[in-house]
Amino acid sequence: MSLKKFRPLITVFTTAIVGIIIHKTLFYFMVPKVYEKSFIYSIPLLYAFFAIISAIIVFILIKVNYKKSNLVGFVFLVLTTLKMGIVYLFLRPILNLNLPKTPTEKINFLVIFIYFLAIETIVTIRILNNKQ
Repeated sequence: MSLKKFRPLITVFTTAIVGIIIHKTLFYFMVPKVYEKSFIYSIPLLYAFFAIISAIIVFILIKVNYKKSNLVGFVFLVLTTLKMGIVYLFLRPILNLNLPKTPTEKINFLVIFIYFLAIETIVTIRILNNKQ
């Protein structure tokens, strides 16, 4: 397997870095520091968590594509469902809170989740299109 096949992993990490830079910049100007400091999970921690999970999913998809390319879509759906279950476990402490900063933290978590889900979906589409 050549290094070119692992290009989707580089895509995941570079988009994660771009995302955290944009996210932190927006937070600097739009969200009070008190809110951000009192979050259960910091923004860099969430980006690291989601980047690692996304990288694992993409790595597995690359391996599946190499072995049995017709199962990539199914494996993507199974792994994404598993990821959603894991993410829900991390989201539960935020859902149980009722503080003034809680809506901001919920939206923050959801935005990061959707951002990485979009990255994984785009990378999966590229993997599926490359087999043609």
